Amino acid sequence: MFLVFIIFILLTVAPIFFGVLSRRREKDSGPLIKSHLFGVLISIFLLLCSVFLSLRYGALEISWTTTWKAVFDYDITEHGQIVVRELRMPRTMIGIAAGSCLAVAGALTQGITRNPLGSPGLLGINAGAAFAIVTAISVADIVTAAGYVWFAFLGATMAAVLVYSVAHVGGKGATPVKLALAGVIVTTLLGAWISSLLLLDQETLDEARFWLAGSISGRGTDELVVISPLIIAGLFMGLMLGKQVNLMNLGEDIAVSLGQRVSIVRAIAGIIIIVLSGSAVAIAGPIAFVGLAIPHIVRSLVGPDYRWILFYSLFFGPCLLLCADVLGRLVIDSSELQAGIVTAVVGAPFLIYLVRFTKIAEL
Repeated sequence: MFLVFIIFILLTVAPIFFGVLSRRREKDSGPLIKSHLFGVLISIFLLLCSVFLSLRYGALEISWTTTWKAVFDYDITEHGQIVVRELRMPRTMIGIAAGSCLAVAGALTQGITRNPLGSPGLLGINAGAAFAIVTAISVADIVTAAGYVWFAFLGATMAAVLVYSVAHVGGKGATPVKLALAGVIVTTLLGAWISSLLLLDQETLDEARFWLAGSISGRGTDELVVISPLIIAGLFMGLMLGKQVNLMNLGEDIAVSLGQRVSIVRAIAGIIIIVLSGSAVAIAGPIAFVGLAIPHIVRSLVGPDYRWILFYSLFFGPCLLLCADVLGRLVIDSSELQAGIVTAVVGAPFLIYLVRFTKIAEL
């Protein structure tokens, strides 16, 4: 229980703590991480710690020695090592992939829209992917990884286009506040449709309710194998956009005067966000908070340079998701909470903090 308490404190207090540091840093000077070599080493170390926590803890008590041997000296006859290899390792791999996708997509969303509240979840992209998958389950009886993937991308694309179209109506175009409001509207409408399908179709409810909670448990590696090329390509392309996102944050007029083709950059970033968000939803369900919080946490450590924000998000996203998953396994005896539920509980106070203390553009 002590470990549960420590992880819970880290997950709930750390985001607010980093937010306060960010506000103080704005009044002072320079990022907290001065050497990126040191920062990269710390990021890798934290990710490795999160991975081994995910492999070590669960319903079955497994020692550190058994966990280590399961990774580096596998014995197929040892029960504990089988559990680590066959059950927890795929779960951890999915957590790494989904956490990286959500964090990088969230950082790109905040950078391109210049909206501190921007994330795939708040802008309706996750809801669009979930809507498409639930519809596919109900109408076409598709329950395979290959089917999930393409419907997730289709739904995410439709939701993104709809949110941007709604936000663009009226004067001043798609401002950060209008994008956030449009995202809430679209998410609510899609959520109502999902709820209707689940209430009217018991079979769809049985198939989708666990997935809709957002979890990295109970998943095989088939889904990950299907979309791993898209995830790798999306993450690589996202990391390459750091310089362009920095220019976008200077303002559209300045970016154009410096030779940037704003519409092309925004379109490419939008495609990358859809690919990453759709991939994360397809393999883990709609998990909130990761794409919103991680960019802010990283920004408080490394400063406003999106070349480094995107890079560090690649490591910090999986750390948060894996720690939330470990907490969900340990908080209830003989059962567990899905990672999506844990991140939602953790995300509520952080979202309140952002709304309370962050300045965003007017309507």
